[in-house]
Amino acid sequence: MSASPLPLVPYGATAVRPDWADLPAELRAAIAARLGARVSWATTAGGGFTNGFAGVLGTTAGDRVFVKAASLADQRHLSDWYARETAIVAALPPGLPVARPRWTLTTAGHFVICLDAIDGRTPALPWHPAELSATLDAYARVARALREPPEALVALGPPQLADLLRADLSWWREIVDGYEPVPAGVPASLRGRLPELASLEGLLPGYAHGTGLIHCDLRLDNVLIDRSGAAWICDWNWLCFGPAWFDLAGLLVTAYASGLDADRAFATHPATRDAPADGLDAALAALAGYWLVRATTEPAAESPHLRAHQRWSGETALAWLASRRGWR
Repeated sequence: MSASPLPLVPYGATAVRPDWADLPAELRAAIAARLGARVSWATTAGGGFTNGFAGVLGTTAGDRVFVKAASLADQRHLSDWYARETAIVAALPPGLPVARPRWTLTTAGHFVICLDAIDGRTPALPWHPAELSATLDAYARVARALREPPEALVALGPPQLADLLRADLSWWREIVDGYEPVPAGVPASLRGRLPELASLEGLLPGYAHGTGLIHCDLRLDNVLIDRSGAAWICDWNWLCFGPAWFDLAGLLVTAYASGLDADRAFATHPATRDAPADGLDAALAALAGYWLVRATTEPAAESPHLRAHQRWSGETALAWLASRRGWR
C-alpha cells in the first residue's frame, strides 16, 4: 500500500463544457419541448475529458434528467459516441446500477441524448473506503450479468479487447525498439526495466480474449455515488469483449494512489477469479505505457487537464507495478 501525490485538478473538475445557457436557443427550446416543460434549473457536469454539453436539467413539472448534446458539425465523434452509449445502456440487462436512456433527439444541428438522472457525485480522491467498496460491489453485479451477455448487446458488434490492446496499448515495445522516446514520466530508476515492461505488456493480448463483455473504461470519474452510498457506473460507449478483471486493474490505480490495499481489493474481487497470476502486472504495464506516451502528445482540445491526468495515471500505475514486482 502506498499513497501517491494526487492530481492537481480533481476528477470532478476536469471538463471544460458549455453551460445550459451557452447552448443555441433553438436547441434549448427543442429539448424543453421534448421534456414537456420549461427547464427551470441546470447544473453542468464537471468531470470527464470531453467538451460536449453534459448536465442535469430540472423542469417546472418537477422532472429531473441527465442530458448530453454534441454538435453534428464540430463534434461528430462525440455525437457518434453518445449514440453508441444510448444503444448500449438500452440493451444492458435490467437491474444493473446504470442510468437508463429515455430518448434521443436530432435537432438544431445537434445530437441529444436524455437519460435518467442519478442524484449523486463523483467519488472523492483519495477514495473513501466505503465508496470504493460500494463501487466494487456495483461492478461485481455488472460483471456477473455480462459474463454471458444478452443477444441485444452482442448484436451491437462490440470489439475484442485483445484487438484494441494490439492497436493502442503496446507502447513499451515501441520504446524498446526505438520508435518512441522514453516518456518523461518514467523515473531513472526504472529505465533499465524497459525490456521487462515490454515483455509484460506483450502478455496482455493473450490474456484478453473473452466471451463476456466489459465496460473497458472503468475509471473513478465514470462512477457516481448516490445519496444512499450506492455506486452507479456511467459512460458505456467503450463496451468490448474481454475479461472483467481488466476493468478492475484500471479502476484500482486510483485506489493504490489513495493508500488503500489495491492488491487485496483486486485479489478478493469475484471478477478476478479467472485472472492469470501475472494478469494484473501485464495490465498495469500496458496501461502505464499508454498513459505515459499519450501524456507527451499535443494538448487536447477537449480538456486542458487530460495530459496531466494521463501522466499522473501512468506514473501511478508504474509505481504500483514496481511495488508489486519488488523493483527498487
